[in-house]
Formats: sequence, structure tokens, C-alpha cells
Amino acid sequence: MAGTSLLTLLDDIATILDDVAVMTKVAARKTAGVLGDDLALNAEQVTGVRASRELPVVWAVFKGSARNKAVLVPAALLISAVLPQLITPLLMLGGAFLCYEGFEKVAHKWLEPESEREQHHTEQVKANRDPQVDMVAFEQGKIKGAIRTDFILSAEIIVIALGTVKAMSLVTQVGVLVTIAVLMTIGVYGLVAAIVRMDDVGIAWTEDTAKTTFASMKRSLGGALLSFAPYLMKTLTVVGTAAMFLVGGGILMHGIPGGAALTHAAEAFGQTFAVLPDLVGGLAGMLINGIGGLLAGAILVGLMTAFNKMRGQSAH
Repeated sequence: MAGTSLLTLLDDIATILDDVAVMTKVAARKTAGVLGDDLALNAEQVTGVRASRELPVVWAVFKGSARNKAVLVPAALLISAVLPQLITPLLMLGGAFLCYEGFEKVAHKWLEPESEREQHHTEQVKANRDPQVDMVAFEQGKIKGAIRTDFILSAEIIVIALGTVKAMSLVTQVGVLVTIAVLMTIGVYGLVAAIVRMDDVGIAWTEDTAKTTFASMKRSLGGALLSFAPYLMKTLTVVGTAAMFLVGGGILMHGIPGGAALTHAAEAFGQTFAVLPDLVGGLAGMLINGIGGLLAGAILVGLMTAFNKMRGQSAH
């Protein structure tokens, strides 16, 4: 009897672990867009500090991110247990925020004059090179801003992950959310650290003056890294912004009446193509979600702009 009970317990544990593994993969796929945005935004937030302080700043943000997850995961599980009907509204709010933030970034890029961007960059470079400038306050501002950004995006990821497992057992929910939180934090900030140090590694490799074949290869790779780093940052920024509209729009389209039907209709239409029907169908659905996210972001930014103007006028 004892042996049978042990085998049953082991079988139950194996089943739970299998459920956690499967649902973690599903949650990871659904949160991939937000993860990409989290990576891009945090890499962008950390850039600008002195090279010698980049890794300490990343480490400080990493610790802040871990604290964020320590609050968000129990809170999400509590909501799932006590008020599960809040999950969908929270998802909708998170999706709306992503669309708003994405459109705000795009609008700022369009509306800010190129001369102002260049002036800001020049001032930042001069401050980094000036030993008389106290960079502690600057670093702290960067860290606090990155942790705030991380909290919002982490909340979105946790809620999306929770939405994929809300019908599963509590043990599976805990396993999936904890796994996603740990992998997300380590993965994102490990990549952020690698990205912000890429140019420094490139410089170090190009300065190897040894007359060996290996040193020559290092110099070539270092030059390639230096050329690649700025393009990587720009690509991450573009991909991150696009992910905001795709993920946020996808959440909103599946939450508003008729939105999911429109997305599915676009996917079905794309699958009628003779060439790569599944790919075309998926892209068609993403296009609808992206357009929906873009429109939602434009409306929200317009409303917030009007509200801020009204508030400013009433203050006077």
C-alpha cells in the first residue's frame, strides 16, 4: 500500500510538472511580445550612463525587478483565487496602456524636432565626460525609471500568463507564474547587460595589438560589434514599439465585442492563399491586432492630451 501511494504521489507530481512545462510554453509564447518590449525599453533606459557604471545600474534594476515580481505574483494569484472575474478587465487595462504608451512614443518621435534630440544627446555625452558632474542623481533617476517601466510591463506579463492558466489548478498556476517570473527576470536583464556592454567589448577587442591570427580575428569581430551595436538598439526599439501595438491590440481585440471575430476572419481569409496559407493567415491576424492597437493608442493619447490641457486651463 505504501509503495502504491508513493507511486501515485510521484505520478501526480510528474503530471503537475508536465502541466507546468506545457502551460509555461503557452504563456511564454503569449507574452513574447511584451518580453521583447521589456528588453528594448530597459536596454534603452540603461543606456547613457558612464561605461564603468553600466553593469552596476543593470544589477540595481535587476534587483528592483525581482522585488516587483515578488509583489506581482502573489497579488495575481490572490486575484485569481478571490476575484477571478477581474482578470479580463485587468488584461484590457494593460492592453490599453501598452497601446497608449506605444502611440505616445511614436508621436513623440514624430513631433520632437531633430535639433532637440541632437541637443539632448550632446548634453548627455558632455555630462558623462565631465568629472565635475555628479552622476549619482542621474543614475538613480535612470534606475527608478527603469524599475517603474519594469513594474508595468511585468504586471502585464504576469496577468497575460495568469490568463492562460486561470482554468488550471492552483499548484499549476503557481508553478507557471513563478517560472515565467524567474525566467523573464534573468533572461531580460542578462540580455540587457550583454547589450549595454557590447560596444565596450568591441572597443577592447579592436585594441588588441598582438600580431597573432587570433588577435586579428578579435579586432575584426570587435569592429563588427561596434558597427552592429547601434543597429541592434534601433531594431530593439522598433520591435519593442511594434510589440506594444500587437500585444495590446490583440488583448483589446479579443476583449471588445466583435473584435475576436474580426481577427479570426482575417486569419481565415489569409489561409485561403495558395502560398504559405498558415503564415499569411497569422500575419493577417497580427495586422488586424496591430491596426486595432494603433487606433486605440491614438484615441487614448488624444483623450489624455485633451484632459491635460483642460486640467492646465482649470488650474489657471
